[in-house]
Amino acid sequence: MSLRAGTIAGVLLAALLPARALGHGVAPAPDLPGVLLAWNLDPLALLGIGLAGAAYAWGVRRVNAPRPRRPHPRGQSLAFGGGLAALVVALTSPIEAYADTLFSVHMVQHLLLQLVAAPLLLLGAPVTLALRAAGPRLRRGLLVILHSRLVALVSFPLLGWIAFAAANFGWHFSPLYNAALENTALHYVEHATFMLAGLLFWWPALGVDPARWRLAHPARLFYLFLAMPLNSFLGVALMNASTVLYPHYASFVRDWGPSVLEDQALGGLLMWTLGDVAFLVAMAGVVVAWVRHEDRRTAREDARLSQTPSAPH
Repeated sequence: MSLRAGTIAGVLLAALLPARALGHGVAPAPDLPGVLLAWNLDPLALLGIGLAGAAYAWGVRRVNAPRPRRPHPRGQSLAFGGGLAALVVALTSPIEAYADTLFSVHMVQHLLLQLVAAPLLLLGAPVTLALRAAGPRLRRGLLVILHSRLVALVSFPLLGWIAFAAANFGWHFSPLYNAALENTALHYVEHATFMLAGLLFWWPALGVDPARWRLAHPARLFYLFLAMPLNSFLGVALMNASTVLYPHYASFVRDWGPSVLEDQALGGLLMWTLGDVAFLVAMAGVVVAWVRHEDRRTAREDARLSQTPSAPH
């Protein structure tokens, strides 16, 4: 019985997993408007994104119904929705359809996962929303988890920084990247790794949800600043590589677009420039948040002083 159940589960999983292009064939040239319609509607990706969106929407409704004067911030809802939209674009749009053919497109996909979707989802404050929406018993359970040693470990800023570096260097400079291009299950693991590393990296940098290790604004700036050379070095290394690093892309026959080596260099350039721009934008956001934090603290101090009775002369 267990063998039959395992066989059925395997068949269902194979049906859900979209087949990957294994290369060694002719890659048709993209044309307009056909390229805009080349959506790869991955059922597993859409299911996960849909469940996340439904859970978040349910939490917002549960918080807003009894507290109309203290609703969940609309900006956070928009940020979370933007993160889900970035996941849809990265995993099901023509970007996914051509990620197997062009390394530069695949690079855009990974940048969307790590530098757009991950920070936007965290800016949506899903943990805070869950705490506000949960009942007393569930809230106590969530707080126990948040205060656990495991969460304290995975939310440690140094670990997030190392995970971000390890994910990028580990995949791009090992045979795993090429293997993931030709293996569906490994490709899912690759995307999950990039997404998880992105979430761990951005969590302490954004400081929206409660965390054991809460960085001060100057420390957040330094944390992000240290990540820029890492991103730049990896991008420049890919851009200046003199050999094709991923044979999968050379296995396609193309009479259009850049050569395999030029495409690889373009992918490195995109990582370098777009990645650094993302970090600069994030650092600017931290500066704005820092200024607002200081303004609020000054206002509270002024209010306290104004209420303190003056000493008699």
